[in-house]
Amino acid sequence: MPEHPAISVIIPCWRDEQALAQLLGSLLPLFQAAKVDGEVIVVDAANSGQCRQLCEQHAASWLPATPCRGEQLRLGAGHARHPLLWFLHADAHLQGNPLPSILAAAAKGAAGGYFRFRFAGESGWQATLLERLIALRNHFGVPYGDQGLFVTAEAYQGCGQHRPWPLFEEVELVKHLRQRGRFVRLNDGVRVDPRRWQRDGWWRRSLSNRLLALKFTCGVPAERLAQQYSDRHIHKG
Repeated sequence: MPEHPAISVIIPCWRDEQALAQLLGSLLPLFQAAKVDGEVIVVDAANSGQCRQLCEQHAASWLPATPCRGEQLRLGAGHARHPLLWFLHADAHLQGNPLPSILAAAAKGAAGGYFRFRFAGESGWQATLLERLIALRNHFGVPYGDQGLFVTAEAYQGCGQHRPWPLFEEVELVKHLRQRGRFVRLNDGVRVDPRRWQRDGWWRRSLSNRLLALKFTCGVPAERLAQQYSDRHIHKG
């Protein structure tokens, strides 16, 4: 990593301006506190005037896109100027300042990494149990995009980028990153918004997610899975 590290934060968004406003408001102080050169790129699948205005207010770049998260992420990465990429969902909750941990991992030679799955806010027993089960799954399987994946730009290009799919776009990328070199887990820094689990039911939502993953593993194309499930089941950004 360079002596003065720099990072590009890439955020896909789809009609989630309220959460995005909170995230954008928290990022600039993190750059300043960590003394890091940073840029924020928001890739907006809704082509929303409100989203574009938010980006202008928070000195973030705004890119219009089609509603496909994989394509959004690839587009944002293609416009990134810095050697380290950090992909965040629009409703991500930042815990403390994750930047020093990301930079330290990259400086030690990690090709990329992710954050341990933890829900934002106060957690009941169901959320706590799900966090532990997901941590176990991550050990053997693939962490998903809501866990704040980060990767060097060189490794990202070398591993094929995100797939241009509406979901499971990170699966092949993570597999290739693990084959390439160190892919590390950071314990805290990004927390997942629990609203979809609260809305759909903790176990119903988790079962729906696992069924999607099982079908994908069995060879059902991501595009077909996206067509089968409404927005109620698919997190778009």
